[in-house]
Amino acid sequence: MRCPSCNSLDTQVKDSRPTEDSSVIRRRRVCVSCNFRFTTFERVQLRELTVIKRNGRRVPFDRDKLMRSVQVSLRKRSVEAERVEKMVSDIVRELESGGEAEISSEVIGEIVMEHLRQLDDVAYVRFASVYRNFREAKDFETVLGELSGEDDARIVTIRK
Repeated sequence: MRCPSCNSLDTQVKDSRPTEDSSVIRRRRVCVSCNFRFTTFERVQLRELTVIKRNGRRVPFDRDKLMRSVQVSLRKRSVEAERVEKMVSDIVRELESGGEAEISSEVIGEIVMEHLRQLDDVAYVRFASVYRNFREAKDFETVLGELSGEDDARIVTIRK
């Protein structure tokens, strides 16, 4: 592993431990050259995924980009970081186990919206507004109507 401080390749692992859900291993490392300490995370990757963008361009799937877009939709929302990390891991696992090496950005967006809907309604609406390119207030009303209809269905189910 290359040291982020001095770019030396001579680093040592000082401590390794799994995260709470055991999907990632956290490693504390130290650079032998400059004694800089840093942390790396190791996770299983089932396959290399390629994203097919709306314009037809193909780019490698980037888990960090997915995490950033989810975090933007969750900005100033009280959702624990562990729940967000688990959700993103679940999405990536779903994509990797889907059997396809190439996945359209539309499919990824729909999967993210499904997971966000279960996690936080406000984040879901925020993500949907960007993903679906809302242009008018009625676009928001439609999505909010879907959410309130879902809530009404839950209340009816609970009363039965």
